[in-house]
Amino acid sequence: MRLAALHTYPVKGCRRLDHDDARVEPWGLAGDRRWMVIDADGLGVTQREATALVGLLVEPRDGGLLLRAAGRPDLRVAEPTRVDPLPVRVFSSRQQVAALPAGPAADAWLSALLDRPVRLVHLARPARHVPVGQLVHDTGDQVSFADEYPLLLANAASLDALNGWLADAGEQAVPMSRFRPNLVVVGAPAWAEDGWVGRRLRIGSAWFRAGGTCGRCVVTTTDQETGVRGKEPLHTLGRRRNVDGKLRFGLNLVPEGPGAVRVGDPLIVAG
Repeated sequence: MRLAALHTYPVKGCRRLDHDDARVEPWGLAGDRRWMVIDADGLGVTQREATALVGLLVEPRDGGLLLRAAGRPDLRVAEPTRVDPLPVRVFSSRQQVAALPAGPAADAWLSALLDRPVRLVHLARPARHVPVGQLVHDTGDQVSFADEYPLLLANAASLDALNGWLADAGEQAVPMSRFRPNLVVVGAPAWAEDGWVGRRLRIGSAWFRAGGTCGRCVVTTTDQETGVRGKEPLHTLGRRRNVDGKLRFGLNLVPEGPGAVRVGDPLIVAG
């Protein structure tokens, strides 16, 4: 088993970035989901309600980001400093965390892209937003703007199995990008990750604790190239992978400490 692909999403909900290697930090991969678009109430805006985010291309730059989108001028955004933090929530049910506003230029650029008033904020210091006791394997006190856990791992063979079910139902196959993973592994049997829950995994020099399998949402039905939304793969996951009322695909991970991962690294599952 080995690592076949490696992705980050600098702004929550944006198009993925592909990497050959990445640094692992306590709150996930370096640069992953440290920025978020928020509405007027300080609540995170994601692809659940703004599918236009699929067209947001984000390139890390020293001390900030470069925002790009079709039909829009590129915008350089500096990492904010010496500004008053804002209380924000990833979801309405989550605890507030303090984030720094990126400024009016970024707000206007993103508001035009999404056709709604929004702001861009940066999580300078990752902090807990998931209530204590809500998750089986707790993420600790340092979490990025990720939904629940610091990282998501997906198994290529499981996608193959899912696409087989879709083919049997006369539906089109879906790409791995629908599931927005950080780590994609090959060489494991389909759904082997179900048996890794609660165990330790090593990839490269990094060790992880495997949390529960990931419950999926409507974002998986959104074409990550066009923003067009359909019914699959959620319909098929509902028939085949409904566990405790959640439609499961992928494995949540929590870093045990700093390290580094590289495409091609072996995956070791320990006790």
